[in-house]
Amino acid sequence: MKLQEGTDTARLFGSHDRHLKAIEQEMGIRISARGEMVMLKGPRTAVNGAGRLITDLSELVNQGLRIDTEDVHSAIQHVRDVPEGSVRSLFSDGLRISTAKRTVHPKSVAQRTYLQAIGKSDIVVGIGPAGTGKTYLAMGAAISALNKKLVQRIILTRPAVEAGERLGFLPGDLNAKIDPYLRPLYDALFDLVELEQATRLIEIGNIEIAPLAFMRGRTLNDSFIILDEAQNTTSEQMKMLLTRLGFNSKLVVTGDVTQIDLPRDRDSGLEEIREILADIEGIEFVHFSEQDVVRHRLVKDIIKAYDRHGRNTQKTRGARHEKPHAS
Repeated sequence: MKLQEGTDTARLFGSHDRHLKAIEQEMGIRISARGEMVMLKGPRTAVNGAGRLITDLSELVNQGLRIDTEDVHSAIQHVRDVPEGSVRSLFSDGLRISTAKRTVHPKSVAQRTYLQAIGKSDIVVGIGPAGTGKTYLAMGAAISALNKKLVQRIILTRPAVEAGERLGFLPGDLNAKIDPYLRPLYDALFDLVELEQATRLIEIGNIEIAPLAFMRGRTLNDSFIILDEAQNTTSEQMKMLLTRLGFNSKLVVTGDVTQIDLPRDRDSGLEEIREILADIEGIEFVHFSEQDVVRHRLVKDIIKAYDRHGRNTQKTRGARHEKPHAS
């Protein structure tokens, strides 16, 4: 296959051809490239998919998009999930979010669905494993909304301590006690916004980062609210936050129902709302899987391994509890 004349092959192929190597490994083919000529060898279906992938990525590069290895892996997964779909739509469907520090765009079908839901619904619930971009994409959407003056403030919150926000046993003052539990929200914020700008926005109150208990008794108008680690909210806490929503506000709830750390006698508020709020118009649920993980490729394999282990453990326990038949 021949690429469009003038294609920046250095950006398309990656440093030391790492993008091509990723396609080879993931799609089970051989690739050789010389200038704008690319030769593909392997099973016909895989070659066709890889050819379409490279063509789409080259067009995106020619349009000025900078792609990294993570983008390539996302594009490969998209080709697998949507054989007839266009990789271009994954990166250029109008859902790119630009902040002062970086550009955020969906890297899987579920991520695209998630951002579309955030754009049109007042309450969005993203459920799935770690590393699928639930909090990061919501943070990008919140910063974009603040920059466009669609909201006056961003409120970032999460349960301060998994089992009911019991902070008394921790050393230090209140800030020292709650800071470790809010640190992941700061990490996402600082990855998208320069430190000085983020600090200024926090100081003047345009961005508030606080434990969930601090939301009680408030009405949150003109706000973009993100509740992170929602699987560790109790039923009462979840209801409390949902009923804080004010006018011209948006709430994004994120969590992983396989990582619940509440005591066994407490129900997860996240699990509960999947049934209670499922049919309410204006509330949208988006589910992610290990296929949407955009961290190191080993994270996806680790999640799959834990899922297999969990299923096998349940089967083993079930077999142990089966009563023997009477002779």
